[in-house]
Amino acid sequence: MAVDPIQTPPPRSATDFFSDPLDFHPLWFKPDLFLSPDFDSDSYISELRTFVPFDTLRSELQAHLTSLNHELIDLINRDYADFVNLSTKLVDVDSAVVRMRAPLLELREKIEGFRGSVDSSLVALKNGLEQRSEAAATREVLELLLDTFHVVSKVEKLIKELPSVPGDWSNGDVNSTEKNATSNGSTENGTSVRETQSMLLERIASEMNRLKFYIAHAQNLPFIQNMEKRIQSASLLLDASLGHCFVDGLEHRDENAIYNCLRAYAAIDNTSSAEEIFRMTIVAPLIQKIIPRGLSGEVAGASGDGLENDYQEIKKCIEKDCQFLLEISSAENSGLHVFDFLANSILKEVLSAIKKGKPGAFSPGRPTEFLINYKSSLDFLGHLEGSMCHLLKTYFCFTLLPLD
Repeated sequence: MAVDPIQTPPPRSATDFFSDPLDFHPLWFKPDLFLSPDFDSDSYISELRTFVPFDTLRSELQAHLTSLNHELIDLINRDYADFVNLSTKLVDVDSAVVRMRAPLLELREKIEGFRGSVDSSLVALKNGLEQRSEAAATREVLELLLDTFHVVSKVEKLIKELPSVPGDWSNGDVNSTEKNATSNGSTENGTSVRETQSMLLERIASEMNRLKFYIAHAQNLPFIQNMEKRIQSASLLLDASLGHCFVDGLEHRDENAIYNCLRAYAAIDNTSSAEEIFRMTIVAPLIQKIIPRGLSGEVAGASGDGLENDYQEIKKCIEKDCQFLLEISSAENSGLHVFDFLANSILKEVLSAIKKGKPGAFSPGRPTEFLINYKSSLDFLGHLEGSMCHLLKTYFCFTLLPLD
């Protein structure tokens, strides 16, 4: 619809001599600023109000608005015919829309169908992967149970192959067959029975180590729980057999048997048993002869509580009867450095013997004897440390060398 030019007054001519032109503006008013992308009306008005009265600014803005309205009306009236003819040019638009809608709907259906097939394939793939993962986990558990069963059976079979029966070991007896087959503890081919036994025990200990690993990963399964009695029985038989073989090796100074037994103890992570056996079998009888355990403190202290002479005797006994085991356990590349026979066997027994045999040796109520015994103890510890440093010198030099 055209705008009636009578309703609005015509714009004033720019050459009107009786009044100012319509597009005349003061120098401070710049309409071009309104077209700026970063135009801010608040800042613009605040800036002009510092030197332009508010009424003047309002009247100027209203005049500019009136001018813009006139320009808009002129544009509409000028292009009104084209605007009206626009609707006549849009012929058969609805049929064109219908023609375009049909292939679009068909394309949408195909896309939705393809998406559905992809989603179903993805779900099937995820389910297959989950089933595969579950099957792999189940297979792993089954293999673990089979390995556990085979190891337990193997350990039981190896224990039955030991030269002696466990019932005789508890009494310290040797099998009659072994007595008849050996004279000096050696078989016909030159390999001692105890060495053969220690090698077999080391093998059993290695299998027991594997068994512990399997049990740690499947300890809550019913199959493992049902085999606990067999496992405990095998473990007890191994401990008894290993203890008997180790004692036999210590008594006969059989280095090969001792070495194999220590490796077996290290394999099953039971170093404390070996240290305690050495303490009770070798160290305790020697220390008992040097520092007898009296019935009371007065009886034990009758011959004095001095420790200097006792330490000298203990040093001789260590060098004579204990040095061989310290050398075996500290040998280079032996893998036996987890044992500490010096602290957990020798020094532990010496301290226990002093407490029970000479309880007044470190009594603070006797300062003179206390100081003498204290210095003697320091010299004794220094001697032992020096001996161990000599034994471990080669080992530490080997481990501390820089690798190329």
